[in-house]
Amino acid sequence: MNREEAKQRISVLSKEIEEHNYSYYVLAQPIISDFEFDHKLKELEKLEAEFPDFKLPDSPTQRVGGQPTKDFPTVKHKYPMLSLGNSYSLDEIKEFDNRVQKAVGHPVEYVCELKYDGLSISLTYENGLLVRAVTRGDGTQGDDVTNNVKTIKSIPLSLRENYSEPLEIRGEVYFPHEAFQQLNDEREEIGENPFANPRNAAAGSLKMQDPKEVAKRRLDAFLYYIPHELSGVNTHYEALKFVKTLGFKISSNIAVCSNLDEVFEFINDWDKGRKALPFDIDGIVIKVNDLALQRELGFTAKTPRWAIAYKFKAEQAETLLESIDYQVGRTGAVTPVANLKPVPLAGTTVKRASLHNADIMEQLDVRIGDTVYVEKGGEIIPKITGVNLNLRPENAAHTEFIKACPECGTPLIRSEGEAAHYCPNEDHCPPQIKGKLEHFISRKAMNIDSLGEGKIKMLYDNNRVRNIADLYDLKEEMILGLERIIPSDDGKKEKKISFREKTVQKILTGIEQSKQVPFARVLYALGIRFVGETVAKKLAEHFKTIDQLMEASFETLVEVEEIGEKIAASILDYFEREEHRQIIERLRIKGLQLEVTESPHKISDVLEGKSFVVSGVFSRSRDDLKALIEQYGGRNVSALSAQTDYLIAGDKMGPAKKVKAEKLGIPIITEQDFEAMIQ
Repeated sequence: MNREEAKQRISVLSKEIEEHNYSYYVLAQPIISDFEFDHKLKELEKLEAEFPDFKLPDSPTQRVGGQPTKDFPTVKHKYPMLSLGNSYSLDEIKEFDNRVQKAVGHPVEYVCELKYDGLSISLTYENGLLVRAVTRGDGTQGDDVTNNVKTIKSIPLSLRENYSEPLEIRGEVYFPHEAFQQLNDEREEIGENPFANPRNAAAGSLKMQDPKEVAKRRLDAFLYYIPHELSGVNTHYEALKFVKTLGFKISSNIAVCSNLDEVFEFINDWDKGRKALPFDIDGIVIKVNDLALQRELGFTAKTPRWAIAYKFKAEQAETLLESIDYQVGRTGAVTPVANLKPVPLAGTTVKRASLHNADIMEQLDVRIGDTVYVEKGGEIIPKITGVNLNLRPENAAHTEFIKACPECGTPLIRSEGEAAHYCPNEDHCPPQIKGKLEHFISRKAMNIDSLGEGKIKMLYDNNRVRNIADLYDLKEEMILGLERIIPSDDGKKEKKISFREKTVQKILTGIEQSKQVPFARVLYALGIRFVGETVAKKLAEHFKTIDQLMEASFETLVEVEEIGEKIAASILDYFEREEHRQIIERLRIKGLQLEVTESPHKISDVLEGKSFVVSGVFSRSRDDLKALIEQYGGRNVSALSAQTDYLIAGDKMGPAKKVKAEKLGIPIITEQDFEAMIQ
């Protein structure tokens, strides 16, 4: 095939494949078999590899994932992505309608839509091509996740109808139930914890660094809002019909309602009908249909005045409590988990539910063999809310919370004022060790992204690591060829996970690169109880070195801003253990950053000794503003106190913070006032 033939074939295949994507994922009307589709896609991939200069900017091969993304740039929204006001009763919907009618002077027409339980996304098209996909973030700015969104096959890479005007459209990325269940089954097969719910899994998927992995997850999306005017379009419903012709997946479950009775009918219908949907919804969105009236009604600081969300009550099911397990977390906290007779609930099959702690178990008086009420309403995992006492077996025995750790047998402790029981054997209890290792390698800690929960488990189970310092002793010959065989449910097929040469090199490179992580994050990565990101940063700024921190007294620790007695006691306990000091020494020898190095970006000391609280929305991100404070010698604090020097107030700052600042006599300054201070 010569170059001209290849160019033509690439163009034809690209158009054909996108048409088949549109038919399958948007119209749900497949034209060819999966086998034929895959054959065309492989042919296109082969041709693009041979003739890369002919690859089109909207090539459908982008859907299988591009190059890994190390960072997700922050992008300011052209139009703020505000949240909807929530309502939980029909009376609140009536109040909303009264406010709207009072503002415009007459009854209005509404559009009712499903409220998808996923992740909000904003898509920008220029000259008909998708150029940017950004998450909601804080409403003012979000993360650029374009490469990952391009893998979602229902989102067009280029617009139909040769539409070339600039277009921004917003919607929701979600996990269909079938794809979510398949993902969790695969995670359980390789020994990783299943995701808690489709919403969290969708959000996590869009922040994965490898688009090829995102592509495997089969995310989907509905689009439902255009934040700017469209020529010749006067209503929200017309706008949705128009953008559907451009190739967007617009839900067919939409109704134009001329009065509240029709709105309530739509709500009631879907409160029942949502159980049959192949994805999660948690309510109904009600919008004023007339776009001119939307502009007239405008926005509050947080929400549009022309729309409201009605939230459904949490779904509930009854099922049998078969047994109770006790899980040990990274901090040693022991959580009771109910094993249930599988029951369908909110689109997924629920097999387990949280029982939280001993107090909750006592209040519910749950017993093995009970028929329990399980609820799933925005919870991380389903929870048991009650017991059907009418169905309790006569011989059901009272449940006693365990006395010893289920993993290592150490007697549990429960500190005064705390709800949870703890296993104090933090350095020798297997799930605690694995939890600390997983925390150490996490993105906000040492960011060793080549490792993960499953690989950590393999390293631990094969006795290659027993603490965080062991990671830095790993060598290629120690881990190359490690394998784990996972039997399938049917007992016939087996799945093999192995450390191959490429994987091993990535792991060793990631470990080596982690030696450049700054001291504050190393301190956070150690996993000292109660020492989160903010506390670790405060400690690093104050003590400067790990040695100074290790030798600090209780009195010295509590003098540090935001370090209370509980945190101080935990730090002392950690460094009093010889085992921990030995780990620190091993990390020091391996070259980790155990002291604060002077920031190369420090500009001046004009703010030396001054502390600032930053609150609200500004022309730049709050992180940028905080960085400026530090670059000019100032100090960021998270809460107002009598020792705070200034409150920098932006738009949408909470009124309570303003009142507290005035009460304490703290000067309230604007972003412009701050800029004047450093000029």
